[in-house]
Amino acid sequence: MMIALPDVEWERLGEVSLTEFSQLLQDWARFVNLSAFTSSSRKPKEKKPKPPYDPKHPHVSTARLLEEKKSKSKNKSKKTSQK
Repeated sequence: MMIALPDVEWERLGEVSLTEFSQLLQDWARFVNLSAFTSSSRKPKEKKPKPPYDPKHPHVSTARLLEEKKSKSKNKSKKTSQK
């Protein structure tokens, strides 16, 4: 609070009633320049460029890979039990 008011003003407030003190604070708050206390402003998030499509390396979902692996392991277990 020493930023807003000098020491002399705060010493004087020790003898003021609570209602007067709250009224003084509200009066002073009207004149505070809030932009002086803000942090740096944020700029919009930059979009990440989409990687180019390469037909040699197409995207395959993880769920599809897991499902194929699961079905292959079931097929192996059926072949070993048939022998």
